[in-house]
Amino acid sequence: MVKLIEMMLSENLITKDAISALVRKRPPLKISFANLINEGMIDLETVEQFLVKKIRQGTINLSHLEKIEGIDIVPVIKEVAKSLNVGYVDLDEAEIDMKLFSKLPYKQLIKYNIIPLEETDLNVHIVFDDPLDMAAQDAIQRLFPKKPIKIAITNPKQIHQHLQRLEINESIKGLVNDIRKDLAQESETEEGENPAVLKLIDVILKNSIYAGASDIHIEALEKSCIVRDRIDGMLRQSFTFDKDIFNPLSSRMKLLSNLDIAEKRKPQDGRFSATVAQKAFDFRVSTLPTIDGESIVLRILDKSKAMIKLEDAGMSKLCFDRFSEAIKAPYGIVLVTGPTGSGKTTTLYGALNAIKDVKDKIITVEDPVEYQMAGLQQVLVRPNVGLTFASALKSILRQDPDKIMIGEIRDQETLRIAIQAALTGHLVLSTLHTNDAISAVTRILDMGIEEYLVSGALVAIQAQRLVRKVCSHCKVEATLPAHLLEGIKEYLPENPVFYKGEGCKECGQSGYAGREMISEVLIVTNKLQRMIASNASKEELTKQAIEEGFVNMFEDGVGKALLGRTTIDEIYRVARL
Repeated sequence: MVKLIEMMLSENLITKDAISALVRKRPPLKISFANLINEGMIDLETVEQFLVKKIRQGTINLSHLEKIEGIDIVPVIKEVAKSLNVGYVDLDEAEIDMKLFSKLPYKQLIKYNIIPLEETDLNVHIVFDDPLDMAAQDAIQRLFPKKPIKIAITNPKQIHQHLQRLEINESIKGLVNDIRKDLAQESETEEGENPAVLKLIDVILKNSIYAGASDIHIEALEKSCIVRDRIDGMLRQSFTFDKDIFNPLSSRMKLLSNLDIAEKRKPQDGRFSATVAQKAFDFRVSTLPTIDGESIVLRILDKSKAMIKLEDAGMSKLCFDRFSEAIKAPYGIVLVTGPTGSGKTTTLYGALNAIKDVKDKIITVEDPVEYQMAGLQQVLVRPNVGLTFASALKSILRQDPDKIMIGEIRDQETLRIAIQAALTGHLVLSTLHTNDAISAVTRILDMGIEEYLVSGALVAIQAQRLVRKVCSHCKVEATLPAHLLEGIKEYLPENPVFYKGEGCKECGQSGYAGREMISEVLIVTNKLQRMIASNASKEELTKQAIEEGFVNMFEDGVGKALLGRTTIDEIYRVARL
């Protein structure tokens, strides 16, 4: 970085006065391209053209771009590709031909930082870390003497990530070969019964559970079969196999889940249990036909998962204090809102854990029952036998409960019974799908519930999202682009400091490890109750809530970013409404 800025000084692209101005700032600003651009001392286009020129001259290579903070390096790489007359490939969007991969020694891939993409009748498509490395090109060309190499470049970080994934594939090459041998002798073995497939499934399950995945996606593509894990809410590819491995893998999964292995034309749902690393897990399995085969998704349910405490959910102090106070109310309805996968059910269980008492009868209605808790009566909804949320709630009210938890309010009937229960002396906890806390009020009214009932029943509404936490192993200070700072300046102190994860082995090069909550809690005060009863607009409710100290989710997230817990990019991704 310093050498590049010295080169720009020598070429009069920036002045010494500009550098001095950064240093004279109070506090002094780091000398970086991002700060030079943000302070208006140089424009982004000049920086990009300078970097392209230096790469073409061989002064720097693509890997050096990763160390430059605050600018998007993809446009630079695309411009380099254009000027060198080679292709640009986004490896995250491309499909790797595993037959081609198996033809190249893995040591060669590591040595030259290359990814073999595909082989056609005319050429072999290879993605290089350094398009000017002639030694690498000659070495690979010798492996394909009858076909020319078609060179492409990409973001070097993607090459490193894919090589890590392919390293796992290299380690299970023997298992894949065993599956192929078993397939060749299929007449002697029952379909899906070969032991090599079982071992491969065991490797996939272990790999996903050790990585902390919540779901496993096994997908058939046109030329291959991929396995992806949902880790911290984001999908991450872990395995890539040849297409011929998918059918035995799919058949065995179906056998384990008691599904019809011959049925590939319609979706199926099942479940199985397995012990992985001496712990018992349940796997909910869903299959879906696709044009290339099937998509199989496994939801991982940890039977021994400890109940999360409300104080460990990652709420800010303000939100925690407000929500904790709300769930201590003797009666009324407390709602938790947010999109699917935002941790609503976990928050409800944390709330039940905090308020459960031997003196109270607590009954829950869920679909499905995700965690089993001592001291609670838990009811599993079974629509096929007529046990819906609404019918279960009617029966529950005859069971003399003190507190009720409803997994999800899906229709007007369930909502009406829940509100009647709240008005007749029960504390009701439930979830609703809305984007923010105040929208929940208008959603309930839109569902046909009268204003006076809503105003009397509502105690509090919490809206929440889960954001990824910055990896503590590779956490470094980050410089934000000017347009991002402009968008959040109303929430910032005088000299804000932000952080990011550079990416390391501990976090799978993502820069993030784990998740925590950002939230907003709306306490329905007497004034807000009167406004809801008189059918006030969302804007009027918002204005009154802010006067009473309401902090929205985005502001709560910016506070977490200032503490170095997450990044502004992550807050924008999940909370910008």
